[in-house]
Amino acid sequence: MLSPAVMENPSQLIPFNAIDPAGGRRTPFFGLDAEALAARMVEAGEPAWRGRQLAEALYRQRLGSLDEITTLPKPLRQRLAAEGWEVGRPRIAQVFQSVDGTERYLVQGQGHGQDAQTVETVWMPEGDNGETGDGSDLDVPEMPRAPSFRLFSGERVGDQKNQQESVREELAQDDRKGKTWDRATICVSSQVGCAVNCRFCLTAKLGLQRNLSAGEIAGQVVAVFDRHGVVVGRDRVNLVFMGMGEPFLNYSSFMAAVRLLVEEVGLSPRRMTVSTSGIVPGIERFAQEPAELRPKLAISLNAPNDAIRDEIMPINRKWPIDAVVNAVRQIQLRPRERITFEYVLLGGVTDLPEHAQEIVRLIRRTGLPAKVNLIAWNPGPGIDYATPQPEVVEAFRSTLAGEGIPTYLRKPRGRDIFAACGQLKRTVEG
Repeated sequence: MLSPAVMENPSQLIPFNAIDPAGGRRTPFFGLDAEALAARMVEAGEPAWRGRQLAEALYRQRLGSLDEITTLPKPLRQRLAAEGWEVGRPRIAQVFQSVDGTERYLVQGQGHGQDAQTVETVWMPEGDNGETGDGSDLDVPEMPRAPSFRLFSGERVGDQKNQQESVREELAQDDRKGKTWDRATICVSSQVGCAVNCRFCLTAKLGLQRNLSAGEIAGQVVAVFDRHGVVVGRDRVNLVFMGMGEPFLNYSSFMAAVRLLVEEVGLSPRRMTVSTSGIVPGIERFAQEPAELRPKLAISLNAPNDAIRDEIMPINRKWPIDAVVNAVRQIQLRPRERITFEYVLLGGVTDLPEHAQEIVRLIRRTGLPAKVNLIAWNPGPGIDYATPQPEVVEAFRSTLAGEGIPTYLRKPRGRDIFAACGQLKRTVEG
């Protein structure tokens, strides 16, 4: 019997005879969880445990085509392909490399026609200092999660042994590649473009093109894992949902992607942070998520008061600072977890000494265990703001830290390839 979650989303239940391969459209398996994949196999007249084999191949072994999934019988693979099914994982279409080691990717998603636009993902070896002090436990290697499935009748028990052998093979390959990073951060997009229209952000100039599916969001991560030989359970990789788009305006797909990454890929939600501009209904919904699935939360504050925030972030006119903070207070934080307030320093606009004092008072007034990440504005063509001088940035940081507010500077990564915070616009130069 299928769970209520699957029954509430009938779009996941695509009949096998509904595919029209002659029309050229293929239907992806990537993005469906183990339960939904089991339902597909039952519809195809196969045992449900074939769905677990398929999930293992998609998310743990990271196989890219049906032909590679040799745990499925060849006649079944051929039948699935003939009926229009494919793995359908997003792929990296273009790579831009920065002098600092950062890589920006144009990732081709699962859309067709006008929905086929690329989206941007960023790889930052050694991170950008954004996770410091938020309770990520960076010094503790992530342990492999137990598989999120039960053994179905008839399933081969050797799957776990095969997985362990696969990890050992990946470790050996990793050693041969001569890995040069100790930890990394992947910046993930949730939409193509963005509707929030922050005045200092290049992505805003695109407007909102479309929402990404759960498979397109999670697929960015898996594609980058493949590129860099990431071994889940050993390598320290953090995910930040801070790329193109506002995750809480695509909430269902965003959280479905998180569930895939946690339950199927095997990542920890404590290594994930989602940033919102302050979508109050989304924050309230987020507060209801179970701790074992919920990423950490960052609020893009970027201004010391409502008057300035109204001007640089029009969304504040609908949900002002106090409304956002009241929604955040509903979240039951885990031990040592902090809410992150992201603050972009715009020269002469949000970086004055009196602004720092206002931020101190605001953070104290929230009563939340919090930290502040300062970001010196990253320039972009056609945006009339200025990056503050380093001494101004340091003075701002010192004021907050001197008042007992944990405050960190996020390092600009990939500015030369338009990969830094606020620069993502599918730029093809760089």
